[in-house]
Amino acid sequence: QGYTEEEKVHIAFQYLIPRQIDENGITTEQIEFPEEAVRYVIRHYTREAGVRSLERTIGTICRKQARRLAEGKTEKLIVNKETIQKFLGGIKIRSEGEIAERTERPGVAVGLAWTPAGGDVLFVEANAMKGKGGFTMTGQIGQVMQESMQAALTWVRSNADRLGVAEDFFASHDIHIHVPAGAIPKDGPSAGVTMATALVSLLTKQRITPLIAMTGEITLSGNVLPVGGIKEKVLAAKRAGVRDVILPAENKMNVEEDLTPEQLENLTVHYVKTIDEALQVSLPAVADSTAAKILQPEPVHDRVLTTQA
Repeated sequence: QGYTEEEKVHIAFQYLIPRQIDENGITTEQIEFPEEAVRYVIRHYTREAGVRSLERTIGTICRKQARRLAEGKTEKLIVNKETIQKFLGGIKIRSEGEIAERTERPGVAVGLAWTPAGGDVLFVEANAMKGKGGFTMTGQIGQVMQESMQAALTWVRSNADRLGVAEDFFASHDIHIHVPAGAIPKDGPSAGVTMATALVSLLTKQRITPLIAMTGEITLSGNVLPVGGIKEKVLAAKRAGVRDVILPAENKMNVEEDLTPEQLENLTVHYVKTIDEALQVSLPAVADSTAAKILQPEPVHDRVLTTQA
């Protein structure tokens, strides 16, 4: 039947932590595991009935600290969420409830990322306040991701009218996009769709469809381009309890070749070629309104054509 969380915590402090500290040649004067850190590892980095994976994970943290000490960083390490994510990569296991709770308000979208440790779910948060048209990006993001954010904002601004956003909004407000887990560096273009969706959600005051995650690079004209790490990203979405995944249409072959039907069970994959198609899935109310505006005929004006001899 396996161990309960309480039993795993007890085993960790009684046996696993002392053993891994000793095996890695460090002491309790050099590393400390608070109880909340151990619970964090159990909940977000292991999914097992026993404790083998838990011990391996604790051992990885101890080895990382031993390496730091060998490099001359002699301060004692108090293990916390930030150091765990730095040493082990992004959260491996998220709960369905966590995603639903964090995406309750408009402006929050769920993206999918690739890391050396595997796929991960990331949140993109957009907010606006009275200002003078400023644009701030935070979350220890790299140059490519910053450019992707700029592209997302440009697309939204250029389509503001049909999205129902007031013309003067951008001149009278500052916009801030943040990608949490600031201790972890992030880069790459694959969060473009997520950023554009978060911005549209914020500006239209519409909550994104619950339990949906997405990935894809965007262009200024609104096209969605293929990205890498599809298998890892889809598996991360499933672990997190996501039900719908938005992927670039050109990545369909990656899904068909790299993922089994069992791995895709209980997941609905939506393949999109444009941001508008992504919005039809993630923000259907906005997409329907936008489509209606697009279908309205342009007013016809009499024009006089002149020719020159």
